[in-house]
Amino acid sequence: MSTELNTQSQTKSTSPIKRMCVVYHSAYGHTARVAQAIVDGANQVENIDANLISVEHMDHYKWEVLDQADVLVFGSPTYMGSVTGQFKLFMDATSSRWINRSWSGKLAAGFANSGGLSGDKLAALQQVCLFAMQHGMVWSGLPLMSQGHETTDLNRLASFLGLMTQSDNLPVAQTPPSGDIETAHWFGRHLAQLAQRM
Repeated sequence: MSTELNTQSQTKSTSPIKRMCVVYHSAYGHTARVAQAIVDGANQVENIDANLISVEHMDHYKWEVLDQADVLVFGSPTYMGSVTGQFKLFMDATSSRWINRSWSGKLAAGFANSGGLSGDKLAALQQVCLFAMQHGMVWSGLPLMSQGHETTDLNRLASFLGLMTQSDNLPVAQTPPSGDIETAHWFGRHLAQLAQRM
């Protein structure tokens, strides 16, 4: 039995590192806070290297990091029922990767933040999901049942296509609330574990 345990331990430690990038836009810092929580959750999983990439000031290095990632998680605030203009510019800038099928087969997921409880975040998530499908990526939703509707509850907005969070008009350190941030941690861990199984 001890030999079996040693073999399992060795197998686990030699598993390849999976790379995750959370690529996002954040105008006021709320969406960045959610993005960081996803990264923090993912990095709790062994053999995962998760990083943040802001879509502002994209350069060769950032594109290279995205191209090498196994998992891409896309996030944006919801403006006028859509992703932000800055995030749409990023999406449009991937056209050469689209035509070359560079991201085909990568695991993808998404998240959206808004001031309203709805804020039409579903439309933003659908837009990001369709973008991932255009690239031939494999989409993962948020398979977590809602724990309730209080600000401390996990998946309080009962979203399954991706992660939805809501920010009040408070300092970034206080919003989105703890339940939304904890859901983001959960989502990051889930995606990391899913990447390891793929």
